[in-house]
Amino acid sequence: MPSPPARTPNGLTVLDLCCGAGGLAWGYYLAGFEVVGVDIDPQPHYPFEFHQADALEYLDRIITTGEVERYALVHASWPCQAFANVTQWRGSQADHEDLLTPGRKLMDKSGRPRVIENVPEAPLRPDYLLCGSQFGINVRRHRSFETSWGGGGELLPPCWHHKGLLPFMHKGERAYADAMGCTWMNKTEARQAVPPAYSQWIGEQFLALQLDAAA
Repeated sequence: MPSPPARTPNGLTVLDLCCGAGGLAWGYYLAGFEVVGVDIDPQPHYPFEFHQADALEYLDRIITTGEVERYALVHASWPCQAFANVTQWRGSQADHEDLLTPGRKLMDKSGRPRVIENVPEAPLRPDYLLCGSQFGINVRRHRSFETSWGGGGELLPPCWHHKGLLPFMHKGERAYADAMGCTWMNKTEARQAVPPAYSQWIGEQFLALQLDAAA
């Protein structure tokens, strides 16, 4: 696992629910945040502080205790299988529980600024719809982000699926993971990962809007 690179800390902490192996956590870290991850499964390659727990139960507990106040931002990547096209093609969407709906309600109850990430097919308001090509990353990976602040901020170039852009394929998983910037993950972990560039950019938009609101 690579050592986290030097960056300028901003003194704020993100709670990273359903964190997986930490692709989005890495991006928030690069934006200056400290990050605390929570996932129901062990995540031995998660690069920051990690708690193995049910994300809904964990969030509910820290709301009750008031611990949630330590977090400047609450991020969640609720499981996408109930919405993803690939699950529908396999005919198994109904086998997967929708955690996004109760998760959103609980995040709103927390009173903290929040970000929800998922596949474009998920029932999210697409405040930001991001693709690797917008960041100069050689992967085609669309993800939708719903935020408590409703989007806005810096403009990005349009998504451009140029020739040579890598689609996700099992036969090329290592190259895809590395192209995303998730070099510390194994191929299985990277299947669920999102390029850190996405959350670094999201985190920077949040910070800029906070500064504007304080001005």
